[in-house]
Amino acid sequence: MWLGCRIVVSSLPGFRLKTVRLIDVEDNHAVVGRSCCEENRVSVFDFRFTVNAPLAAVSAFHFEPGILKTLTPPLMIMQVHRFDPLANGSIGEFTMWMGPVPVRWKAEHSNVSERSFTDTQVAGPMKSWVHTHTFSAIDDNTTEVHEHIEFEHFGGLKGLWSRLLFPKPALFALFNIRKMITRREVARRLESADS
Repeated sequence: MWLGCRIVVSSLPGFRLKTVRLIDVEDNHAVVGRSCCEENRVSVFDFRFTVNAPLAAVSAFHFEPGILKTLTPPLMIMQVHRFDPLANGSIGEFTMWMGPVPVRWKAEHSNVSERSFTDTQVAGPMKSWVHTHTFSAIDDNTTEVHEHIEFEHFGGLKGLWSRLLFPKPALFALFNIRKMITRREVARRLESADS
């Protein structure tokens, strides 16, 4: 809930780089940010949420076969062409249907551990896309999920296309849906394990 927010602007010494973060004051979580540099224009999207479950359960959920389809919002059509078991070097290839428009994507996974993994776009609509998923235990029964994405659009018409497909409000909506799905599905798995 956005009762109040503040904007935080910072720069890195030695670089002409500005980072802007919109902070939700109630939860004190960074939601969206943008890093701009003269050499390139890399955008940053950060999203954090908690799940009432142990770290091992949240991590195991993300390692399940079919996780991509599970996390897909109900109104989005997702065709999975290939999705290797999550490991360093594993590949995911899929087509997301944005209404009548197919968007083909190929990603490679790296830095895979129980606590995090990264998927990097190898082919797709963006100039670059690096998405790191991190899981941190808050306590024995609460885990924080941190979604950190650094992405860059192409220039020209191709960049206009990706900006229309992936504006930050759409990313915010997508990850809110994924948050609800993750909480619901992890809770279901814990309940069925207890029965």
